[in-house]
Amino acid sequence: MYDVIVVGGGVSGTVAAIASARNNVKTLLIEKYGFCGGALTNSGVGPMMTFHAGKKQVIKGIADEIIERMKKASASVGHIMDTTGYASSVTPFDAEMLKHVLDDMLLESGCNLLYHTMLAGVNVENGRIKSVKVCNKGGLSDIEGIIFIDATGDADLSYFAGVKCKKGRDSDNLSQPMTTNLKIGNVDIDKIKKNIKDNPSNHKVKHIDMLDNTLRLSVAGFNSELENAKRNKDITFERETVLFFETNNKGEVILNMTRVLGKDATDPYQLSQAEIEGRKQANQAFKFLKEYVPGFEKAVFISTGVQIGVRESRRIDGRYVLTAEDLLNSVDFDDAIAIGGYPIDIHNPAGNHTNSIHLKPGQTYQIPYRSLLPKEISNLLVSGRCISATHEAGAAIRVTPIVMAIGQAAGTAAALSVADKTEPAMLSVEKLKETLIAQGAVI
Repeated sequence: MYDVIVVGGGVSGTVAAIASARNNVKTLLIEKYGFCGGALTNSGVGPMMTFHAGKKQVIKGIADEIIERMKKASASVGHIMDTTGYASSVTPFDAEMLKHVLDDMLLESGCNLLYHTMLAGVNVENGRIKSVKVCNKGGLSDIEGIIFIDATGDADLSYFAGVKCKKGRDSDNLSQPMTTNLKIGNVDIDKIKKNIKDNPSNHKVKHIDMLDNTLRLSVAGFNSELENAKRNKDITFERETVLFFETNNKGEVILNMTRVLGKDATDPYQLSQAEIEGRKQANQAFKFLKEYVPGFEKAVFISTGVQIGVRESRRIDGRYVLTAEDLLNSVDFDDAIAIGGYPIDIHNPAGNHTNSIHLKPGQTYQIPYRSLLPKEISNLLVSGRCISATHEAGAAIRVTPIVMAIGQAAGTAAALSVADKTEPAMLSVEKLKETLIAQGAVI
């Protein structure tokens, strides 16, 4: 029996588990892989974006502790300027060291870890989760808990427990496309910078004067090269620009370019098809870079992720549904538990473009506690991209710094609920907010 059980060891679930254990309750984190970090470590996603709104850092707490540890290990240069100008900041990192840092922080917190374990079912009695059924090398087993946190990304625990969920956009339930990221080494960054300076109209670059001073490069461009490749049928998938980011390791980049359309990440057969299509596109993209893009002539294909990157799948229909209007109007919530500054960033589910709605410089939005609370199950909290939000709002709050802030709130709320012998929906929001602030969060 555990006080708090967190299902899903992505960065949101990891931070939730650390927060819970630090608040002195017996906590278990269940993760399907042999490491934590979610999309940052299993899907090749990077850099993290964004901890900032304008020049103000709005996400701190445990999330920023992780970055400080990474910096001390020379595994991150910290928060730096996004040379494309899309986000207020980017945070490059080394994915392998991140696995180790998260292990250390979890163990130091006193959290119990169960790796290589998948959620297989749930036992619900009288509107409460009594136990989760898991599958691992030991077979099938049931693990009981008092409070549960769904950090699966796909709202698996919530869905299995009978919580009402939605998928994708309201008009047709299509979700944002999935992406197989590539890690590429031996890239001539100086040659790329020169190309950008010589051909600025071919790139989306806001800080061209800062290219030589940036610690790591962010690139959105090479549009003419991409169009030529499309005409020659060397690129056959939908994509409007070449997007890549230099990692913590100089000369190594993450290419975010593939786009797998029309697949449901919660359908195992469609997910399998998406993995195959993603790898096909990834190899096509690498060949394109080698043949068309200056600076990639001697590049080497290092890896794709353990799994395809999923931007959107299920999300709960909770006690409050966060909307795009809430974000764009910076609505003040009495129960705000996290702040974000990332734009609404919708990769069109059916096409080849990205719909972006940017905030005003320095503008922020709040995430209410009620969006973490399902209506149907009294001892369940939800963390990460599957909280209660519309398709549009979810496209903003899905990024890793924001879901880490949500995770700290979810884990803290779970621990306080156990300590106060109450349900998460009945917890004093003022007490939760006071605790979060005392433990370094920004709300």
